[in-house]
Amino acid sequence: MADRAQVTSVEAVEFFRASLIVFRSRARVVLEEACDEVIRAKGWVQTDQRRYWAAEARRRSQTLEKTRADLSSARLSQFQESTTQHLMMVQQAERANQEARAKMAILKKWGRELENRTDPLLKQVTQLQWFLARDMGRAVAYLAQVVRTLEAYADVAQSGTSTAPVGTKIGANAGKGKQP
Repeated sequence: MADRAQVTSVEAVEFFRASLIVFRSRARVVLEEACDEVIRAKGWVQTDQRRYWAAEARRRSQTLEKTRADLSSARLSQFQESTTQHLMMVQQAERANQEARAKMAILKKWGRELENRTDPLLKQVTQLQWFLARDMGRAVAYLAQVVRTLEAYADVAQSGTSTAPVGTKIGANAGKGKQP
């Protein structure tokens, strides 16, 4: 077994520690941005788009009712040309109203689907964030302690190599009656 460790570069450990700190800070930012993007997307689908299409459905429904009322008035007035034109406008308004209702149904479905698909992934991201904060923080602190320990060991090893080994001094001085 060797009498001393073969430490060749404390700087390499310190460089690794510094790289780990940089990685940790960059990873934290990326994970926070990913979470924010998912939350924004969910808000857009579940709130913004629902509000928009609910208002659009109300507006289109009102337009449909107005065109139906116009068609009824045209039928009562017995103008054949305007009845055909009003009938086409009613059909167009019905298609627009159906489209708005279909969009509302799709948004409702995808609101649930988005929740089901993103929640497990967000849970994993949260666990990774905890790992970066807790365990990687501990690793950085441990590496700092390793660097301090290795530097202290290197200092002891350097001071020991400038003179003869301790056992040699004691043995040489013991016979002459001198103090170490």
